[in-house]
Amino acid sequence: MRVTRATTEAVGRLTARWAGTVEDGTVFSAVGVWPLLAFLADGAAGAARAELADAVGLPAEQAAAAARELPAALDAIRGLDVALGLWTKRTLELRAEWAAGLPAETHGVLTGDAEADRAALDAWAVKRTEGLVDRMPVALTEDTELVLASALVLRTKWLRPFEEWPLLPESGPWRERSLLGLRRESVLLDRVGVADTPDGCVTELKVLGTSGIDVHLLLGEERMTAAQVVRAGVDVLLRRHPVVPGTGLPYGDVGPGLRVRKVRCMRPQPPTLDVTTAAFDVTARHDLLERHELFGLSTARDITRGHFPGISGFPLAIGSAGQSTTARFGALGFRAASVTAFGAVTSGAMPDLRQVTTTVEATFDRPFGFLAVHRTSRLVLAAGWITDPLPFPEDEDEDEDEYEDEDEDEDEDEDGAW
Repeated sequence: MRVTRATTEAVGRLTARWAGTVEDGTVFSAVGVWPLLAFLADGAAGAARAELADAVGLPAEQAAAAARELPAALDAIRGLDVALGLWTKRTLELRAEWAAGLPAETHGVLTGDAEADRAALDAWAVKRTEGLVDRMPVALTEDTELVLASALVLRTKWLRPFEEWPLLPESGPWRERSLLGLRRESVLLDRVGVADTPDGCVTELKVLGTSGIDVHLLLGEERMTAAQVVRAGVDVLLRRHPVVPGTGLPYGDVGPGLRVRKVRCMRPQPPTLDVTTAAFDVTARHDLLERHELFGLSTARDITRGHFPGISGFPLAIGSAGQSTTARFGALGFRAASVTAFGAVTSGAMPDLRQVTTTVEATFDRPFGFLAVHRTSRLVLAAGWITDPLPFPEDEDEDEDEYEDEDEDEDEDEDGAW
């Protein structure tokens, strides 16, 4: 199954809007939020349905099908693992049509024991992200009736590793710091390019991974904000701005951090692309309700009444929503993980619960931006802005085992390309 163009563009638009709020160092994954919003849109009604559909970028009646297809398509990508999770109280009866949209194995139970439920949800986050995220980013209260979550973890090795060197910036916010620098040389000039955007010029460097997952590094003009640079990178990916590739650049200073010059040599040599960048390890925790308009949650967070009759006859509103994300860019490769969760709470008038039933319980106890991109579909898997790169270690080595589980075969650019 392939990621459809409509879904890729919808996720890209959400990524660009989220990037528009970036100010400080951060990392986020719109693709982790998007299918959850789509499932919520499918079960919502009234203004909440319209707002969620607008955030998803698809009609609400099409959202559930797209939400089901996206995780399956992502899970087929080498180096990428995706999971969905749903937990409900035993007293919450779900609409069969809505529940059928989620894989059966995703459904768990909220016991009402806050400590036990928190432990179970955190354990799910740890397992699904290989320990990169250790806590489910959602609040649990006695009113929490439902938790809907997604987890994503990706790993890719570079087709050609970087070499580690000390990086000593002479100007800018990182001057006088000794950073863990990464250097590499290639004959493929088109891995770099300069985009002319309404906010200014942006230099884009593509670093290719063995699993078909690449990382695009983005450096804007010094006057540009983090939001402008990351958003421009997404727009370039969606082909909204033209890019002049490395082979078409003139001599001189041709873009942010980019210079083309003539170099004397003793014998004929092909043109080369020399890159120096900084390694980074960044984590972030996002309260999605703080940006409720961005995610179409303005009405859905109103707990005075229910908004999701398509999910349950029980009145539900969104009580909490969050994402925890981490990303690391090193000499050998890139890894990232995110967990996104929505907590639905009781709202409005309570339904008549006077009927009694029996339940059998079975217990088996210069700052720059980046985009992690699936090369084929151009789907953005993670994005971020780096303000605090890794320092150069005195006696530490890169974790050589970090990417060992990746397939060694290179599916393109086999001649040391990147």
